[in-house]
Amino acid sequence: MTAFLILLVALPVILAGAELFTNAIEHVGAAFEVSEGVTGSLLAAVGTALPETAVPLLASLHQGAGERLAVGAVLGAPLMLSTLALGVMGVAAWQSRGLRGALTPERGGLRRDLDWFLVFFILALAGLYLPEGLPRRVLATILVAGYAAYVVATVRASKALVAAGHETNAANGLHLARHVLKRIPGLRYFQLVLGLAFILSGAQGFVVGVKELGHLLHVPVLALALVIVPIATELPEKVNSVLWIRRGQDTLAFGNITGALVFQGSLLPALGMTLTPWRPIPLLLAAMLITIAGVVILRLRIMRATALRPYHMVIGGLLYAAFLGYLLAP
Repeated sequence: MTAFLILLVALPVILAGAELFTNAIEHVGAAFEVSEGVTGSLLAAVGTALPETAVPLLASLHQGAGERLAVGAVLGAPLMLSTLALGVMGVAAWQSRGLRGALTPERGGLRRDLDWFLVFFILALAGLYLPEGLPRRVLATILVAGYAAYVVATVRASKALVAAGHETNAANGLHLARHVLKRIPGLRYFQLVLGLAFILSGAQGFVVGVKELGHLLHVPVLALALVIVPIATELPEKVNSVLWIRRGQDTLAFGNITGALVFQGSLLPALGMTLTPWRPIPLLLAAMLITIAGVVILRLRIMRATALRPYHMVIGGLLYAAFLGYLLAP
């Protein structure tokens, strides 16, 4: 019963934080005159993905169960983003636009995010078969340098996108500016930090509630890390994408997820292969292959289709269900 009460309190806090955060990040992006791609794939995605980095980092300091928790958290986040998070966003689009409503993110930025992620994550998959020591440290360094190169490429593309009409626009006024706080200098940054604090505190409560449910259900540590931890820490923060989809800001919505994918698919595996036993056990291989499948399906779809449709995104939810079926199979 306690777990359900915690979840009941945490969810409204997360939703309030997501509303404050998305509204503020639009104003920050507009103030810097950057493209929606930079705002979504870097500012929003990294801002909400950084807290999840603490889970595998802290867990890796403990041997045994802690190491299994760290590896599961590293791979569980991109698995959830490439399948369930995209599926949830597709359902939101379905509800607001209908089954055949068009989703129109900026294609160049979306392709860039997916391509960089696939390169990084396939390298991380190959790292499972490298011997421990120097080879893995070299590959981890390549992944970190690769993410830095991705950031540079994304920022460089911003100027041309702004010129083409893809600049970040704040459709609504800053929420806190409607009240007495409007006199505070740098109010957009204050609201940004406040929204992130709400999201983090609500997500922390969500983690506690979900973990209690996991203990009640006697879920193994690795399964907890692959499934429950990412849902508790990552999925609530992707409410931002649902809000942007409902407002028709598709580039921000997709960038929030695909930008986090690049971050989680490069820096976290680098952390995993440096600090944990990075071994090709069947469950981890299944998680990585389904993650790659989710991204490849979306990448092929944007090559072939004139527009993305909500039902294209819902396929991600089916992939996640397939992974759960594999996980729960006797």
